[in-house]
Amino acid sequence: MSELIDGLSWGLLLLGGFICVSGGIGMHRFPDFFSRMHAASVTDTLGGTLVLLGLMLQVDGQYLVLVKLVLVLLFILITSPTGSHALAKAALHGGLRPKLGSKQDEKDADVLNNFGRTNTPETDKNKE
Repeated sequence: MSELIDGLSWGLLLLGGFICVSGGIGMHRFPDFFSRMHAASVTDTLGGTLVLLGLMLQVDGQYLVLVKLVLVLLFILITSPTGSHALAKAALHGGLRPKLGSKQDEKDADVLNNFGRTNTPETDKNKE
């Protein structure tokens, strides 16, 4: 049974490490603020959660350590999405808009036309 728990723990640690590394690469390579912020928040929340769960499985009878890991996990699960949301909302409020490609512009125009609206200068502000 101990080998199964150790294997599961190492699997979670490796998967969390892979997500953290891929999120770091995403923050370096993505083109705009919002996609980079998404990579950072997913890395922080999911990668950190998997690493902490892997560490929790390694605790052998040290319940104080387990309680501390659970508290750190709860703190991360509450603050990371909240901080990312606040940062994105502040960026939108400051006038920063996500980048959209030319094919996305055509899809947006089709959606607007299907609902009986046309592109106006106010709706084109989102395309900057």
